[in-house]
Amino acid sequence: MQRLVNLRPGRAGALFLGMAPFLLILLVYITGSQARLAENEKDKLLPSFSQMGEAMQRIAVEPSKRTGKIDFWQDTGSSLRRLGLGVAIAALVGLTLGVFTGAIPMVGATISPLLTVISLVPPLALLPILFIVFGLGEVSKVALIAIGIAPFIARDMLQRTREIPAEQLVKAQTLGANSAQIITRVILPQLMPRLTESVRLSLGTAWLFLISAEAIASTDGLGYRIFLVRRYMSMDIILPYVVWITLLAFLFDFLLRHANRKLFPWYEQGGAA
Repeated sequence: MQRLVNLRPGRAGALFLGMAPFLLILLVYITGSQARLAENEKDKLLPSFSQMGEAMQRIAVEPSKRTGKIDFWQDTGSSLRRLGLGVAIAALVGLTLGVFTGAIPMVGATISPLLTVISLVPPLALLPILFIVFGLGEVSKVALIAIGIAPFIARDMLQRTREIPAEQLVKAQTLGANSAQIITRVILPQLMPRLTESVRLSLGTAWLFLISAEAIASTDGLGYRIFLVRRYMSMDIILPYVVWITLLAFLFDFLLRHANRKLFPWYEQGGAA
């Protein structure tokens, strides 16, 4: 008798099984939407796809009467700019802290406890402080993203640095390498693909901080728009925006994985996730 743990789907079967949950969710939504609209054609909780299409036509194609710009693309551009800056700063800070705390014992003994404590502070609790210090502009939003994910990246880089075999470091020293050369020529090349993986894993959290900051104090952005129209129960705009954010997050994850495979094929061949 064939055991379930040994059954593996083929390519076509895996594709079907992977799509089945999405199709089921879509079917349930369509059924629920039709039922609610049949009872009340003005119902806003589960808008039809035609209603969402009309709403997105207004916000993604027609210029805003207030600003003269197309709100959807303005929101997307503003959010991506904040997200990109915040993640880039967090990656740079996290890599620097992780490498030095992991490679230099004296620095690790000094910084590692502080890094552990900082990583336990809820970043959203710091948002009012950031608004007070940096104001309500772009700096506070970017700072929240950077502060929110930098400790995670730093601790991951610290752990990855300490996992590098000591034999490699000993061989480099035997060949006359100094500390700077060991860091730049032995440690950093091995950490770069791991840094990409760490950024991938932190993107979901970065989106959370971005949406939170935009919802509280912003004049544009994907999070701003969602929380602006919620007061009107405009699910015909909220749902497409949520789907759009999900697609962007999936695209970034895919691009980072693809970049890792192209730039560091040895890392993928080594069994990286």
